[in-house]
Amino acid sequence: MLEGFLMEVCVDSVESAINAERGGAGRIELCSSLLEGGITPSIGLLQVVKENVQIPVYVMIRPRGGDFLYTDREVEVMRKDIELMKSHKADGLVLGALTEDGRVDVALCMELLAACRPLPVTFHRAFDMVHDPSVALETLASLGFERILTSGCDSSALEGLLLIKRLVEQAKGRIIIMPGGGITERNLQRILEGSGAQEFHCSARSSRESAMKFRNANVSMGASLSAPEYSFKVADVTKVRTLNAIAKNTL
Repeated sequence: MLEGFLMEVCVDSVESAINAERGGAGRIELCSSLLEGGITPSIGLLQVVKENVQIPVYVMIRPRGGDFLYTDREVEVMRKDIELMKSHKADGLVLGALTEDGRVDVALCMELLAACRPLPVTFHRAFDMVHDPSVALETLASLGFERILTSGCDSSALEGLLLIKRLVEQAKGRIIIMPGGGITERNLQRILEGSGAQEFHCSARSSRESAMKFRNANVSMGASLSAPEYSFKVADVTKVRTLNAIAKNTL
């Protein structure tokens, strides 16, 4: 990996993708609805992002927010999305599926991995909901996933740091362990030094006010917990550069 580490930035807009690349990101995870932890983006978003950045774009395959136990119809959506993202030049894919008792859904993952070939695939933070992380790691390594994105089965990568360190040691390079979840300029050095990880995942976002002059404060386009209508978050070039510099100095 360039500089001995790789920074992946999760983005849900073209502007964020461009800012991530300008700031020094080595890879983009492209999603929609980061408020829900990321779901599958539109083909239009993928196309325009690919037209504007040169770094690899890994696309989230997740049909909805919530848990990772999928119905047959949701699996059909995932299959179709994989086909579409491959045909529109995704560089890699990001997915995950669990059984009702919190184990990796081996049969479904094998099916989806076969559909993804030859693209590399990351198992996303469904990993943080598994019953036994050590067993899950062995399963995912044997299936052929390229990496695991994890907060160490805790509320953030910092909180889950001890488990992330154990996972890196257990993996022994057979599968990449990529810390993600709540990574900021304040804790990145501690997370990298404490885990031994060579890749990390962040959003590096800042809020920005809408340019709308007329505003109706009485209407919300989503549920009561939705994002505000007149501000939104984008990847911040300065934050990405700062995280990049911290990683270079640490690793």
